[in-house]
Amino acid sequence: MDVTPGGTGDAGHSAASITLDGIRKRYPDGTDAVRELSLEVPAGELVVLIGPSGCGKSTVLRMVNRLIEPTGGRILLGDEDITRVDPVKLRRRIGYVIQNVGLFPHQTVTTNVGTVPRLLGWSKERIRQRSGELLELVGLDPAQFGRRYPHELSGGQRQRVGVARALAADPVVLLMDEPFSAVDPIVRTRLQEEFLRLQAEVRKTIVLVTHDLDEAVRLGDRIAVLSEGGRLEQYDTPAALLGAPASPFVREFVGADRGIRRLAVTPVTREVLDGAATDATLPELPLGRSAYDALAAMLTAGTDAVLVTADGRPAGTLSRARVLDLGQPGS
Repeated sequence: MDVTPGGTGDAGHSAASITLDGIRKRYPDGTDAVRELSLEVPAGELVVLIGPSGCGKSTVLRMVNRLIEPTGGRILLGDEDITRVDPVKLRRRIGYVIQNVGLFPHQTVTTNVGTVPRLLGWSKERIRQRSGELLELVGLDPAQFGRRYPHELSGGQRQRVGVARALAADPVVLLMDEPFSAVDPIVRTRLQEEFLRLQAEVRKTIVLVTHDLDEAVRLGDRIAVLSEGGRLEQYDTPAALLGAPASPFVREFVGADRGIRRLAVTPVTREVLDGAATDATLPELPLGRSAYDALAAMLTAGTDAVLVTADGRPAGTLSRARVLDLGQPGS
């Protein structure tokens, strides 16, 4: 299935960078929800906004599609200042996924997915084809699920339909406000895995809000940690954020177990191997898996090392001591 720009059924868009240039939001009562936030989201990357309750992360997200109007500053999609365009037309170019999905209960799954294309005047056949493609993309058989109504789906299935609907008109960016928090932990993990697979295919520019640090570390190319008033405390890759918190606030926010979290985003590469493969009795781990996976394999097998393989052949060994070093700041 072709879901790339110019492929079957898309609207000819591509991923666009997002630039927040000194954006502000002050409410009539004088509350400053966001003060002078500047942030660059590269095209095709997934950036996570995270921080304590009341830090303005959801406000920032909603200012990007102007569900909340900024008080000041600029928001750019590519080179276009979207604070100066028609907000209704803008929202048809931006996918939006929320916690409780927001599907129309009286419409079938296929009709829900085709909402924005219908508003854009697409033909019925084009909408039908695009809806089917996207349901397949998110792991739902259109023949099985297309004619169902939202109440006939599980929470995880409804969330998948919400993602499909947000992608229907090939938006330039995708905004996600705690999209997986309303489902149980097992379903959430599966949805995260599916979403990473989906992003690897479509490579959209995505801004995702979450309160779950593990989710941020797992999904984000970069993480923006915000404090009260939308103050940007640190903007970094997951590994850098966990390995070198930029302030006492960030250090406290990521927690004392940040070393373990860091292992989960640290790949096992040839450069970190201890030496040549010498013991075929060790548990095996493919090159490129995480240091956390390596530690788990050692603990399960009761060994102090793993045998790392590349294309099925031994590449070297990795010791428990080396793995623990990888979890330390500055490693």
